[in-house]
Amino acid sequence: MNPGSSELYTVAAVRAIEARATHDHALDLWTLMQRAGQAAYRMLRVRWPGALRIAIVCGSGNNGGDGYVVAALARAAGLQVVLVQVGATPACEPALRAVRAWCAGGGEVLAYAGGSLSDADLVVDAVFGIGLDRAPQGSAAAAIEAINAHAAPVFALDVPSGLNAGSGCAPGACVQACATLSFVAWKRGLWTGMAARLCGDRQLATLELPPEAFAGIEADARLLAQPDVAAALAPRARDLHKGGCGHVLVIGGDRGHGGAASLAASAAARTGAGLVSVATRAEHVAPILASIPEAMVQAVASREDLRALIERADVIALGPGLGQSDWGVQLAQEACGAGRPVVLDADALNLLAAGHLAAPAACVLTPHPGEAARLLAVEVAAIARDRFAAVRELACRYRAVVVLKGAGSLIADRDGAVAVCPFGNPGMASGGMGDALTGIVAALIAQGLSLADAARTGALVHALAADRAARHGERGLLASDLIAELRRLVNP
Repeated sequence: MNPGSSELYTVAAVRAIEARATHDHALDLWTLMQRAGQAAYRMLRVRWPGALRIAIVCGSGNNGGDGYVVAALARAAGLQVVLVQVGATPACEPALRAVRAWCAGGGEVLAYAGGSLSDADLVVDAVFGIGLDRAPQGSAAAAIEAINAHAAPVFALDVPSGLNAGSGCAPGACVQACATLSFVAWKRGLWTGMAARLCGDRQLATLELPPEAFAGIEADARLLAQPDVAAALAPRARDLHKGGCGHVLVIGGDRGHGGAASLAASAAARTGAGLVSVATRAEHVAPILASIPEAMVQAVASREDLRALIERADVIALGPGLGQSDWGVQLAQEACGAGRPVVLDADALNLLAAGHLAAPAACVLTPHPGEAARLLAVEVAAIARDRFAAVRELACRYRAVVVLKGAGSLIADRDGAVAVCPFGNPGMASGGMGDALTGIVAALIAQGLSLADAARTGALVHALAADRAARHGERGLLASDLIAELRRLVNP
């Protein structure tokens, strides 16, 4: 991954940047198209130097025009190029000019008539650009399926065809790229949801636009990066003591679910909380103590038992293994009404969605898409269609900082500012990962970070730890493997 910039834009904002560049800075669309094609050709030659036969599949818009420019450059360099046109040949400038240049140089245009594509060492996807907001139909959908069925790697120009560049959702057929070169600026949808598996390696070509073209056009979100951890976690003072590192109280572990509370407590301790307590069912006290002897573990049978523990805590991690029985409801209500910052996960979120809880004044919600759907009373598919809108609605509705988990986790503060975590891997699709995140975020709040900074830094550390733990393979990755990596990451 080579982000090039941390700023993520909506499609409308990217179009505004392009318009300003051409209107105010003596650039024209043909120049930008040439630069895009040249940048794509350079990346093609660097990444696939052995590719001698190139199939370039073009659509009828400007993305197709970019493909024609790449085709002309590749042909001039002596590569064997097959250009396949899907639908009508581009008829508007500047793409029309690219078509004429290709044909004037002796290039042939093959109309796509269905079926498989020609033999090639590389397929370049230039069917649809960032304007697509619907499922591809007809020959375009068939061409996308043919691209995906081809044995060669796929290189997408600007965005994989079929992916909504604003939301990261693919409502129908979509190209599965090995690499994507984005033009002008990062589109926010390339970094979350389905885009994580559809874009492949993502790189950016700004096309030499002057900084003034971006002035006054606000980014919609920003990418988190590993240096953000060091920026958030200053070195500790030499005279620091455990009382200055905060006290996290983990509440959870109904019958049969003590491991969830144990994982959250372990994560909080490894992230640097000075003290960690656990309030749980009596049968889980001994196993949790055996797993993490540094924790203070106490059996609680009712909300009355919990009050003294809450009084000593600085922040509460609520939900790991909590369940939705009367026991869990009582403890959750006591915790949420105690005036402490609370990180809510798992069944705490389900109780909130069901109306059994009121969101505390200071809280972080950490839902996966299913929990987010319940909190917003919508279908899970609605969350996937626009994760940015979903995380902002959650933050607004519950007046909370929200971590919407998943590929490209989104973190929204109460004012709707969104950060995107581009790290993590499919090995995190296993039980206990959310419990670990809850403990991490709670520990960072306990150490003095704001709710928003703790959520952003916590999501970042959680994902980076998982990537480190996956060096031995993603399949079989456990939450405890991730926790073992935390200490190195929180001491940058």
